[in-house]
Amino acid sequence: MIKGANDVRRLPITIGLTVLAGCGGGVETPAGDMARGGAAAAPAMADVTPVADGISADTLLAEVERLASDAFGGRAPGSDGETLTVEYLTDQFSALGLEPGNPDGTWVQNVPLVGITPLDGDALEVTGGGERRTLTPGADYVAYTKRVVDEVSVDAEFVFVGYGAVAPEYDWNDFKAVDVTGKILLFLVNDPPSETLFGGPAMTYYGRWTYKHEIAAEMGAAGALVIHEPGPAGYPWEVIGSSPYGESFDLVADDRNMGRAAIEGWIQRDATVALFEMAGLDFEAEKARAAEMDFTPVPLGVTGRTRVRNTLRTIDSQNVVAKIPGTDTPDEVVIYMAHWDHLGVDPSLEGDQIYNGAADNATGTAGLIELARAFMAGEAPRRSVLFLAVTAEEQGLLGSRYYGEHPLYPAAQTVAALNMDVLNQWGRTRDLTIVGMGQSELDDVAGEVAARLGRVLNPDPEPEKGFYYRSDHFSFARVGIPAFYADPGVDYLDKPPGYGLAKREEYTANDYHALSDEVKPDWDLSGAIEDLTFMYHMGARLAATDAWPVWSETSEFRAIRDAQRPSGR
Repeated sequence: MIKGANDVRRLPITIGLTVLAGCGGGVETPAGDMARGGAAAAPAMADVTPVADGISADTLLAEVERLASDAFGGRAPGSDGETLTVEYLTDQFSALGLEPGNPDGTWVQNVPLVGITPLDGDALEVTGGGERRTLTPGADYVAYTKRVVDEVSVDAEFVFVGYGAVAPEYDWNDFKAVDVTGKILLFLVNDPPSETLFGGPAMTYYGRWTYKHEIAAEMGAAGALVIHEPGPAGYPWEVIGSSPYGESFDLVADDRNMGRAAIEGWIQRDATVALFEMAGLDFEAEKARAAEMDFTPVPLGVTGRTRVRNTLRTIDSQNVVAKIPGTDTPDEVVIYMAHWDHLGVDPSLEGDQIYNGAADNATGTAGLIELARAFMAGEAPRRSVLFLAVTAEEQGLLGSRYYGEHPLYPAAQTVAALNMDVLNQWGRTRDLTIVGMGQSELDDVAGEVAARLGRVLNPDPEPEKGFYYRSDHFSFARVGIPAFYADPGVDYLDKPPGYGLAKREEYTANDYHALSDEVKPDWDLSGAIEDLTFMYHMGARLAATDAWPVWSETSEFRAIRDAQRPSGR
C-alpha cells in the first residue's frame, strides 16, 4: 500500500449502514437503490454461509507463502520475481478455468515503465545566515528525480509554502501571488487543519505527497521536499530513509517527465528545523501560521545545492488480467483488483535483503485467486467479472493508473472496481472498515451484504492518513469508475477492546514496508476468508443485476461519471 488531478478532494460524509441487530453495533438506515436492486433486482442471498464455497484459509495461506517466498525476491517490477509472479498467477487462473482477460487473447497488459536509480555520492549543501551545513541522504533527506535523464542539479533558495494547497472550492491558496519559479519548495504533510474546510479530520487529496509534487511542477519549482513528521505522515521516517538509493519507477511519458520539478522527495523534521534556524525562524511558529487562510509563502534566504545522478532502464512490466465472461451482458464488467508487486531486494543490506511483502500485498493477490475459485464454484455471472493483478502500486499506483488511462474495457462499461490491499492476519472481526465511506452507492450494496453475513461496516478509524488516495482503487475513481476499498475490521471476536487498532499500529510501526513483512507463525486467516466471502458476495451481486451504482452527490468523482454515462443508471 502506498501512496492527479489537482482538483481532486474528498468531502466529509457520515453514513450509517444497515446491519443486523445484535451484531456488535451500527445504525440501521434505509438502503439505497443499489441495495434494493436498482433497475433489476439481484437474486436474494439465500443460504448464505460464513465462508463461500471455494475459499479456504489453507489455500489462501499456501498462495501467500508462495508469493512471499524468498524465491520470488520481493516481487519488484522488472525483476525475476515479476516473471515468477506473472507465471504463477497465470497458471492459477488458467487451472481454475478462467479466460485470458486481455481482449487480445493474452493474460497480461504491458505497462511501459522507466526505472530510475540514483547513484551514491551526492549530498545536499545548504548555506544561509553565515552558516554552511551538509545534509546526508537517508538520514536527513531523500531526493530523487522523475525526469528521465542521467543527471539533474539544483542550486536554489528554499521557500516554505505551508501545506501547498490550491483549493478554489475552499477559497484557499497557499501560494497567493508569490512567484516560486526555480525555488526549492518545502511542504507540510497533510491538509491545513480545519473542522469545516477540506476533510476535517480526514485527509483529502490536497494532503497527499503526490499532490504536493504535482503542484510544485505546476508552479515551476526547481524542487519539492515534503517535511516528514511521523504522526501526520502515518509512518516512520525509516519507511522513506532506509534506502535512499533504491530504484524507483514511473510511467514512460512523451516529455520524459521534463515538466516535473528537477528534484522531489522528503526531508526530516529535525533537518527542517535546522534550516529554519539558519533563516532566523522558528519552525513551529511558521507551521502554526500555515494553518491560517491568509498564509503566504516564506522565503528562507537559505539556499540548497545538490545533484542527482541516475542510471536508467526501460521495461515492460505487466498487469495480469483474467476473466469470467458474463452470460447476458458480457460487455459490462465488474473488476476485482489487487497489486502483486512489493519492494524487491536491497543488496546494500547485510543479512536479510528481501522485502517479501507477505501482508502487503501477497495476501490481496492470493485473495484474487480465492475469489476466482469461488466464482467458478458458483453460478455463472450475468456480467463479466475481471480479476486484475496490477504492477507497481508501491511506485505510486502506476499499474492501475496505466489501466485507468489505457482501459482494456471502457470505463463507461465498467460497473465498479473492488480493491484488496493487505488482508486480515489476526482473526475474525465483527466489522469491516470501509475506506472512503459515503463516496458512492456501493456502500448500499456493501451494507446489505454485510447485514446478511452478520457483519458491521464502519468508517475508517484513521481518516487522517488518507488511505483512500493510497491504493489502486483511486486510479479507477479518478477516471469515474465507482471504486470500493474495504480494510480489515478492528472489532475482533474474543479479543479485548482496542486490540484491532493496536495491531494496526504495531504493523505500521514494525512491518509496513519492512523486511519483517513475512508470513508469521501466529497468523490467523479465519477473518481474512470471511472478509473475502463478503467481497465475493458484493461482486456477485453487482454482476447479477443491470443496475449501475453512482457516486454520491458530494463526491469529487461524480461529474466524471455523469459525463461517461449521461443516463446515470
